[in-house]
Amino acid sequence: MIVKWLRESTIASWLLLLIRLYVGYEWLTSGWGKVTGGFDAAGFLTGALAKSGGEHPAVQSWWASFLEHFAVPNVGLFNILVPYGEVLVGLGLILGAFTWLAAFFGMVMNFAFLFSGTVSTNPLLLLLEIFIVVAGTNAGRIGLDYFIQPYFRKSFGRRR
Repeated sequence: MIVKWLRESTIASWLLLLIRLYVGYEWLTSGWGKVTGGFDAAGFLTGALAKSGGEHPAVQSWWASFLEHFAVPNVGLFNILVPYGEVLVGLGLILGAFTWLAAFFGMVMNFAFLFSGTVSTNPLLLLLEIFIVVAGTNAGRIGLDYFIQPYFRKSFGRRR
């Protein structure tokens, strides 16, 4: 019942707008600070690896292995993907453009940060992004998706 309301209700679309604006602002300001402030993921990755040891590690061994063997050797790639990814997620949510996709990629980053042992605002943002993803197209109804979605349905929809 709640899913139907999230996906179809006009009231839900207004509530989702408020959620989108908050979550989008959080992503945009975080990403913009990294873009303009000279972000380097090396320290974060090293810190996450340090949290993978001990009796009660905050970072699981499988994630530490990914960080050690892929993320650290490719830190230059992450120095680009993280800040610009955060900015794009923020813009997508604020403008209501490709809203579902923006929220999904925000969730991916939140999970990555949580897996790396950083709590911060990640659980709250993740929870709010779940509502946006579950709401589907209704989450972007008050935004650019109102104009974008019909074009994509017409251009890429099912052919009879």
